[in-house]
Amino acid sequence: MQIKAESIMKTIGSNEIFNGLQLEVNAKEHIAIVGPNGCGKTTLLRLLAGEDTPDEGRIIKSKNATIGYLHQIPSYPTYTVRAVLEQAFASIFELKAKMEHIEQQMQDGEVSTKLLQQYGQMQEQFIQQGGYETDSQLVAIANGLGIASFLKQPFEALSGGEKTKVMLGQMLLQSPSILLLDEPTNHLDMQAIEWLENYVESFEGIVIAVSHDRQFMNQMAHKIVEIEDGEAFIYHGNYDAFVQQKQEKIEQQFAQYEEQQKKIKKMQETIKRLKQWANEANPPNDGLHRRAKSMEKALARIERVKKPISMKKMNLSLAMSERSGKEVLSYDNITHSYGRTLFTDIHLAVYFQDRLAIVGQNGCGKSTLLKMATGEVVPQQGICQLGSNVKIGYLSQQFDYSNTEMRVVDVFRSSVAVSEAEARHILAQFLFYGYDVFKKIKNLSGGEKMRLRLAQLMHQQINLLLLDEPTNHLDIESREVLEDTLESFEGTIVAVSHDRYFLQKLFTKIAWIEHQQLTVYEGDYEWAKEKRTTAYQVIEKAPVEKVQRKKELSTLEQIEKLEIKLKEPTLAAIQRAKLEQQLEALYEQWLLEE
Repeated sequence: MQIKAESIMKTIGSNEIFNGLQLEVNAKEHIAIVGPNGCGKTTLLRLLAGEDTPDEGRIIKSKNATIGYLHQIPSYPTYTVRAVLEQAFASIFELKAKMEHIEQQMQDGEVSTKLLQQYGQMQEQFIQQGGYETDSQLVAIANGLGIASFLKQPFEALSGGEKTKVMLGQMLLQSPSILLLDEPTNHLDMQAIEWLENYVESFEGIVIAVSHDRQFMNQMAHKIVEIEDGEAFIYHGNYDAFVQQKQEKIEQQFAQYEEQQKKIKKMQETIKRLKQWANEANPPNDGLHRRAKSMEKALARIERVKKPISMKKMNLSLAMSERSGKEVLSYDNITHSYGRTLFTDIHLAVYFQDRLAIVGQNGCGKSTLLKMATGEVVPQQGICQLGSNVKIGYLSQQFDYSNTEMRVVDVFRSSVAVSEAEARHILAQFLFYGYDVFKKIKNLSGGEKMRLRLAQLMHQQINLLLLDEPTNHLDIESREVLEDTLESFEGTIVAVSHDRYFLQKLFTKIAWIEHQQLTVYEGDYEWAKEKRTTAYQVIEKAPVEKVQRKKELSTLEQIEKLEIKLKEPTLAAIQRAKLEQQLEALYEQWLLEE
């Protein structure tokens, strides 16, 4: 045993979180903790880390066990990113300073047997602690998490997601024997997630993770702990194995419950008949009364099987309005930058009923492509155009509300024309019960804002769904409901996501942005991932002259396409003027290239 929660009782406010919870984790075990939001997953990690204490019971850990727990971002006002990461080596650097002091003493002529022994012991300790490998370890983890490019930057200048990556890196560099991970894949792009998976898989200590990332749990977990009704229930295997075992358990419990209910009903009917016969007898039959009482006592002694409770899930229903034309969305020769170039001369065509996912590292321009489709962003070069009869439903990653004092029900009704009573009925299907509909927008969690936006989308006339990280903030049950709903949608879906489980389940076409280029793979995510490396190696080996020739041809292609577009009578006057400006700029660029 390395760490154990023994008979834990915990109440927060008026909510009983744990009631006699038991959990024992042994050496080298990798487990994932699952359960609905609010069941106490993060509370359990805090108890195991010693950040909180139980009301009753105790947390026991092995004497030499060390815990790494990333739970909050501390302030480092004067530190660079490298200096923050190097905090993990504080004890090693302290030892190094002592060794350097002794080296200086010996250089000054203070050489003695005692000093040499002392230095030898320190050097051996320094080697055992990996003192000569600190730089290589730091660089490996910085590269893996994608933070190597800003090692010299001030820590406080980073975004919240970047700070989280740095603190995760610092924790991993400390090499604790127990890793406690709370939603570790949040804020990570796919490359960093996959690197973290490999790191965790090869980690020889204990890993206890709370996550909504099902693919991550499939890769890292050997055991799943489900928190239910304040207790911990153990399932062996990864997340998919847990889902199957859980379903079998529910079916078995339901069969036992129904069988017992039949038995109870039969006994109740027998007791009722015995009492009736006893009372109708003349004189009354005491023997029948005694038999009835005896059966009532037996009935009271029966240990009742609980009826399995199915979790309340969102009730989503998404119907396509009248269909769009065959070509739904096209990106022609798109180049765009925000201070730095996002992509250059990219092409992408989206057709009716496509299931297209746009993937790539953070900041590569995935969300920008969606915003071009909505008209929120105008490409600096090239054309983004919608097909005929396209009606967009857009789920943004950021929830911007002009008035955060508005109530949930009023925000919903601002986009869906229904009465307040009907709005409350609809919102209940999205888990807004009772007074929840009167909450102010400013007081909603990320998950609640996502559910509200989904409720609006489900009641609008759409045939093209644009989804930007739609599974963010949703618990696993809600993600599964969303996936089932999207599977039955008859329109076109274009999504940006880091949720590989979601990608693999729904999408059959992958647009991968990398090194300012976009490559389309006609297949699912796993297939695209396999093909990507080979395809990229071919591009890397292409001669410089061919790449330059491609750029020259692309400018001419842009001119030709714009000239064709200008001949289309359906273009509005304003759009025609924009195209003429773009065409003029392209002629100038082409002349310069010539």
